Amino acid sequence: MNTKTLSVSYPNGAIQGTVQLTGSKSESNRALILSALSKGKVRIENLSNADDTVTLKAVLDSLHTPQENRTIDVGPAGTAMRFLTAYLSTIPGSFVLTGSERMKQRPIGILVDALQTIGAHINYIEQPGFPPLQIHGNFTQQQEEVFIKGDVSSQYLSALLLVASFLPKGLRLNILGTLTSKPYVDMTLDMLRETGITHEWNENSITIRKQPVQDSILHVEPDWSAASYWYAVVALAPLGSCLFLPGLKDRSLQGDRAIAGIMANFGVRSTFENKGVKIEKTTTSDSKRFFDLKECPDLAQTIIACCAALGYDASFTGLETLKIKETDRILALQNELAKFGVQLLEDNQIYHLRTSNKAMPKSTVIKTYEDHRMAMAFAPLALAFDEIVIEDPAVVGKSYPAFWEHLASVGFILD
Repeated sequence: MNTKTLSVSYPNGAIQGTVQLTGSKSESNRALILSALSKGKVRIENLSNADDTVTLKAVLDSLHTPQENRTIDVGPAGTAMRFLTAYLSTIPGSFVLTGSERMKQRPIGILVDALQTIGAHINYIEQPGFPPLQIHGNFTQQQEEVFIKGDVSSQYLSALLLVASFLPKGLRLNILGTLTSKPYVDMTLDMLRETGITHEWNENSITIRKQPVQDSILHVEPDWSAASYWYAVVALAPLGSCLFLPGLKDRSLQGDRAIAGIMANFGVRSTFENKGVKIEKTTTSDSKRFFDLKECPDLAQTIIACCAALGYDASFTGLETLKIKETDRILALQNELAKFGVQLLEDNQIYHLRTSNKAMPKSTVIKTYEDHRMAMAFAPLALAFDEIVIEDPAVVGKSYPAFWEHLASVGFILD
């Protein structure tokens, strides 16, 4: 296997198999912060092996050893950057929190402003509003109320909610504007509830008082975001294809469970049975052509690439946060879809996919832009085109290290 590129193709025939997904990265990262804040009262089962989670765990483990003026480099791990910004503010010590070059381009000012409002000591080392940060921890809380925009990143809210009950005065979080990715905030609050931490949510205000955490075990569910790529595989596969994904539940904390309903429009039927979900290709017809992805933006690349491969024109809203992810995901999609003659056009925050000029290239090289989701969203297109060549295939380690191994296990040819 070429470590710089990976050729993906599929011979012929229906796809059958079982794919055991890793634990949810989103749940795992929240669980790690809660475990650290509780000093081990919160224990974790089925922790994700995603690079981002491994990075966060390594940082938290390293903090058990006292060290002055510690530099913490989270690389490209965006959740770790945001959650640690809040966490490090609450513990003794002085820290420099930094990351990759792309991380230094991803805004964090909204979270820093909120933390500074309640008394946190955080300074920008380079560009205001962006990492790296100088954090002097164990601050004296000045007030219990903050106002924060809800339409930029739900991780800012989750970072504050995770530390709220450990603050001397608790926290009242007032959300300004529309809340993007609400299921991720719901996930945070549900996990807090599992550890005994209660909250009140009145209109646009969430209040968490200071309260003790209970001894508890957080069992991390398999990752619905990872499952989305298998839904795309089945959507593009021949009729009769069927995969079983153990451990996935219909009533999940994860917002990306929405993929089951969305992919029903592409002829993928989900049946929850035997402590998992069976997904089957049952028809080639589609019904829905308009998708609001405000609450599940991490599914956007998978759904858009799948529509392009199927030749379905469609429209999408709720994609505003994609520009500040691992890469500008809108631009990345536009660039790579153009290689198939497909356009993604923006009109007043509505994105229209146009496939009338779709080409059928023999082989297409997909640039991944250091973004794990670009690699995994485009790999299933090997079912619709002769060959997809993925640049920097190792990028999938950020959230799903076993992706290529699992793809090969159901019959894909990797070279």
